[in-house]
Amino acid sequence: MRVIVDKDIPFLQGVMEPFAQVAYLSPEAITAASVRDAQALIVRTRTRINKELLAGSDVRFVATATIGYDHIDVAYCREAGITWVSCPGCNAQAVCDYVEEAICSMKVGEKALTVGVVGFGHVGKLVAAMAEKNGWRVQVSDPLLGIGLSLKEMVPQCDVVTFHTPLTMTGEYPTYHMCNAEVLGLCKENMLLINAARGGVVEEQALLDKLRGGNGNVKAVIDCWENEPQINHALLQEVDLATFHIAGYSIEGKMRASEMCLRAFCEFFSLPILSINKKAVPLQGDSENGWILRLTEQLKANPASFEQLRKQYKLR
Repeated sequence: MRVIVDKDIPFLQGVMEPFAQVAYLSPEAITAASVRDAQALIVRTRTRINKELLAGSDVRFVATATIGYDHIDVAYCREAGITWVSCPGCNAQAVCDYVEEAICSMKVGEKALTVGVVGFGHVGKLVAAMAEKNGWRVQVSDPLLGIGLSLKEMVPQCDVVTFHTPLTMTGEYPTYHMCNAEVLGLCKENMLLINAARGGVVEEQALLDKLRGGNGNVKAVIDCWENEPQINHALLQEVDLATFHIAGYSIEGKMRASEMCLRAFCEFFSLPILSINKKAVPLQGDSENGWILRLTEQLKANPASFEQLRKQYKLR
């Protein structure tokens, strides 16, 4: 069996080799040619799983070491008989910690707050609990689950609105550009908007217009961007805090993701359940107070280095 693994996924090196020939490749090297003879892929969001990549290949199983799966063409995989899995909840605590640090860094946490949580899944539940622990009032909006208020009802009541939804284009409640000009027009003065969900949940041009117009003086923290890694440089300079899609990047989160991918791989191919390589722990990065501010300085000074900064980021 031949397996291709994104080389930036930690804790898997040397684990599957008793049962498979494993190639650890950069996302750029995971191409139709390189996967043609593989039976399994373990990837991240940088690899588009679609017909262009997989047509004519031997791939039967794909695991993504991420919560999100909008980089996977689910319909094509179903038609082609390819099983895919993601890792829901693997980095939920890390994203929650990011949101708390963002709120505290913006100094809005020094007063009584109403925090609006959009999406009440693994991350949203933790964020709501964190907010309540800090003594903040919580509002929730998740129409797909039938929980809380509509977004338009919730936003005018909130001092902070933080997004924790997948990116969906279809269905009764698509999340693509759910935070648009109309929603932004409902914001309270000095409201803090946080997108640590997926790029495209917030309509970036509408946010840029809002920030440049100064109408309502909205503040913004953006971790997930449209068109990554070619992010909107104009928006980057206008937002208060900006990071390079690392809200969920923690040692604990990466470990859980690798464990979930490995277990699913073993179960699919009827192999003994293998253990991740815990000895291969990446160097731990900056987690002292103010770390989002320091990352913001890095990204604003080097906007073209988004992907490189992300690759070099040391897990907190």
